[in-house]
Amino acid sequence: MIPQPFRIRQFRQETHDTFTLELEPANGAAPAAFQPGQFNMVYVFGVGEVPISISSNPASPRLFMHTTREVGTVTKAMRRLKKGDIVGVRGPFGTPWPVEDSAGSDIVIVAGGIGLAPLRPALYALINNRDRYGRIVLLYGTRSPNDILYQKELKQWRAEFDLEVYVTVDRAIGSWRGNVGVVTQLIPKAPFDPLSSVAFVCGPEVMMRFTVQELQRRGVAEDKIYLSMERNMKCATGFCGHCQYGPTFVCKNGPVFRFDRIADIFGKREI
Repeated sequence: MIPQPFRIRQFRQETHDTFTLELEPANGAAPAAFQPGQFNMVYVFGVGEVPISISSNPASPRLFMHTTREVGTVTKAMRRLKKGDIVGVRGPFGTPWPVEDSAGSDIVIVAGGIGLAPLRPALYALINNRDRYGRIVLLYGTRSPNDILYQKELKQWRAEFDLEVYVTVDRAIGSWRGNVGVVTQLIPKAPFDPLSSVAFVCGPEVMMRFTVQELQRRGVAEDKIYLSMERNMKCATGFCGHCQYGPTFVCKNGPVFRFDRIADIFGKREI
């Protein structure tokens, strides 16, 4: 419950409203180990704290990387911070992507918008053990070319690490010559075996709902689809109740859920 001091090692603007903080312990100690899919509570002193997924490469344990959008009071204050400033960090919390348990399978990663950030550690974990998996397919959709995260890494993943990377945008502008349309349109033609695939999905809930439908049409089993349900988290320990999701709490039982375990309540507006 007590935030630990972390120093901003680097601040990087990703898009017009999205930025990344690289954090290192202010006291020189190594941060707690994390698993892909987990999150931290990041505290701006005098303002408040917010849950943000860890976006670091798990092979670089001395850093916490957090990519977030400037949308509320805390993240607006966070956007004004600079290199060398101190923030508080609690965590890591939450359930991870089933990277280890998916060995031997094709991996399909479907990301919408900033949903690529929580999936980034999983991608690196897969790359770090590339020979343990079949095809690794990344399907990524954003609003426009200007909203694409980690552009250099996307090119590197496609060129150097035997990943199938497909990017689409809702609206083509400038010199964009790639795919145009919602990310679910990429699923029917993506190169993976649905009978031996595991899917990791993160993005807006409406996008995840249609993604699940398309994956099921393709033949991916319900118990092989995992969703990151990052919503309404406030305390990270299940005490406040803000993130109650049916009989579970997103912060304690998630944010990564196997779809068959939440299928009865997924997509219901009142929950």
